Amino acid sequence: MWRSHLGSALRAAIACTIVGCTSIYGPKPLRPYFEFSTYSYVTTILIVSDATLGETLKGCWHVLCATTQAMIISLLSLLVIGPGNFSNHVAAMAVAAGSFIVALPESVALRTKRIAFGQLVIVYVSAVIDGKQEGLTVFPVHVATSTALGAGASVLAMLLPYPHLAYFEARKFYRLYIENISERLNCNLETISASDNLTAVSFFNQAKSLSKVGAKLLHRIKSNMNGIHWERPHHPHCIDTKERLQDLEVAIRGMDIALSSCNFPVCVVEEELRDTLINCRGRFSHKLDQPDNLFAPLDTTTNLESMKKILNKSISKAYKDLPTSFFLYCLKLLLENSSVAKKTNHVVENSLEDNDSKGIFRKIRELAMKFIPSSQSLVFALKCSLTLGLAMLFGLTYSQESGYWSGLAVAISFDTRRQPTFWATNARMQGTAVGSIYGVLCCFIFHKYVDLRLLPLLPWVVFYTFLRRSRLYGQAGAISAVIGALPILGREHYGPPKQFAIARIAEVTIGLICYLIVEIVISPSRAAALARTQLSRTFRALQDCIGKIAIIIPRENDQSSSSSQELREAQKKMKCLVSQMEAFILEAELEPSFWFLPFHGACYRKMLESLSRIADLLLFVAYSMEHISELSQKEGGSWVDLQDQMQENVESVKKNVCPTLKLLEEITQIKCLTDLEKELRKRNVPCDIESGEYPNADTFRTLSGDEEVDSITGTFLKHLEDIASKTHTNTNEEMVKCQMLFHYSCLGFCISNLVREIIKIESELRELLLLWENPSGHANMKEIYCKMSILCAR
Repeated sequence: MWRSHLGSALRAAIACTIVGCTSIYGPKPLRPYFEFSTYSYVTTILIVSDATLGETLKGCWHVLCATTQAMIISLLSLLVIGPGNFSNHVAAMAVAAGSFIVALPESVALRTKRIAFGQLVIVYVSAVIDGKQEGLTVFPVHVATSTALGAGASVLAMLLPYPHLAYFEARKFYRLYIENISERLNCNLETISASDNLTAVSFFNQAKSLSKVGAKLLHRIKSNMNGIHWERPHHPHCIDTKERLQDLEVAIRGMDIALSSCNFPVCVVEEELRDTLINCRGRFSHKLDQPDNLFAPLDTTTNLESMKKILNKSISKAYKDLPTSFFLYCLKLLLENSSVAKKTNHVVENSLEDNDSKGIFRKIRELAMKFIPSSQSLVFALKCSLTLGLAMLFGLTYSQESGYWSGLAVAISFDTRRQPTFWATNARMQGTAVGSIYGVLCCFIFHKYVDLRLLPLLPWVVFYTFLRRSRLYGQAGAISAVIGALPILGREHYGPPKQFAIARIAEVTIGLICYLIVEIVISPSRAAALARTQLSRTFRALQDCIGKIAIIIPRENDQSSSSSQELREAQKKMKCLVSQMEAFILEAELEPSFWFLPFHGACYRKMLESLSRIADLLLFVAYSMEHISELSQKEGGSWVDLQDQMQENVESVKKNVCPTLKLLEEITQIKCLTDLEKELRKRNVPCDIESGEYPNADTFRTLSGDEEVDSITGTFLKHLEDIASKTHTNTNEEMVKCQMLFHYSCLGFCISNLVREIIKIESELRELLLLWENPSGHANMKEIYCKMSILCAR
């Protein structure tokens, strides 16, 4: 990772050096066309950071799209208004209108919008300053050529000293990830095979540490995959590789969940099974050991039949310990290259006819929706328009010569997603100040050797590449820091460095204040409040997921697929909500509390971890449901009675879990317990629950902790005993019995652990509400629920 970051830093330095040498020492006839060399540096930084050749080519395409948009808008406005008629107010309104048009299309890439914003700012500020002396097309052309210089320098930097291809980067990280997966599997196998608790815990902790590294490697692979499409547009197997890696990750995460529920040492792992598990290490490593081709499919020719037979044999004893049986279940999925994350083939076949009939109408609707801006894109366009308009107005009023910087400070930093506003503003302000001071000091040191002023620029660009990964500055502060030094060291005729730096810091401050005010006015909701709302929505989505868990007796071909397919769709929705909640939590942890209650991120992080684990378990539930239905269809009515019993057990779990989730959903919708108490006093509602004056006190019910989980586990184990006790003379029937044991034990483990995670969430929410948000009160969950019910009823 460190060497990769250093390589990216050196290529960014090469790109900036190309821009500096071309704009300062290039042929004199060409220098006027690179008048806005500062924006060449900005373009380079936006494109080349952590990029490969494919991603750089994609960035050049974004530059072309942005330049086309900005040139059309600016030329039309200059033609209508006239270059000499631009005042501060006219320029501000022109920037506001142009940025609204650029920001509105939802399909346009964010980087394209950022580059276009900056181009519009430069054109209109230049029209205010020199509009009467210059012609109609001078400013747009110079801005376009300066932007093209930055894009061209980025491409050259990716080719020197050798092409930095996304294909080779993806292959390198793919191999590292496969090594990581193999090590994690080895640690998991050592954990479950350990003969003492100390050894097991040691290997388990090692696997947890490796999983964090694996997540980073997987992220790098996915980011490099996008560049491969630009280097090799018709390269096969890219999608297959993504799905393969997802299948590996899901199976390994399932093993991690199983081991977190085990009691070490595991008693059901006997000597024969222990030898088989140890043997799996070398077999699986060989299975993943690929030749030079990154996209070659996994080797399925290795003879693993004996190993599978031993696993099938072991399940007859391992089912008595659900965590162990689920571990073996995940291991078997790895050995068979099974995909948990996508629908199985028989489910896909059953839904093909419906997809064909509805596909045409869906495509027409999607095409029509692309031309209708969503509320989110309208809000984003309004933010960009108001922020750039105000920044331009106040920036030009303060200083026309340095008026570029108030708009540029925010133009290149807009984001369609939410971000920690105060933290990002503070980081950008600090980054600008630090970069400007660095530039001034270097100018003072090299004032006798003006031609050498580009030299200190290179280590600063390298430093920026590492600075953008720090928690203190992040990407927002790092970009401001590098752009703070680039204009001072990388351009000519900027005047005295001290004066230029001070004026620019003042302009940047104006722009950031405008950005902060507009953000607060348009999006006043705090990240902490949004995280709370998102938690409530996630509870609602989890209820939907649990409601769709069903073991349907197969009577028609499409009945078995509908419930599992609906569960997969609900799981995707829940997973999306969990990801959004994670972003809100991160933002809330970075933002200041001001006069609000401090955000207790520890409780939210633990609930987020449990919800993520539940989302993974739901995938396995859907997978086992599909295969249970498939096997039942093949075997006919011999498993119908067992399915009825299992369905009754599932319905019992749903009846106990869903009311608890409904309670948690309603409680998280309360903004403040004090407001609830005030409302009760207004309505003269008695507040002593022990007196029995609450008529709905008997309806309150929560999960009863480990006893609830043990009861669910015991019921599933009883049904598994019934399956194991079945005797078959036919070998095929015996194989079906083993598979039924596997899938039903998976279902039992997932449902019992799902309940266990909900109990953890309930405990964390109780701590959050009663200990951190209401430390002086004496309320409890039952009392809160009763008071809420009374208010809703009246």
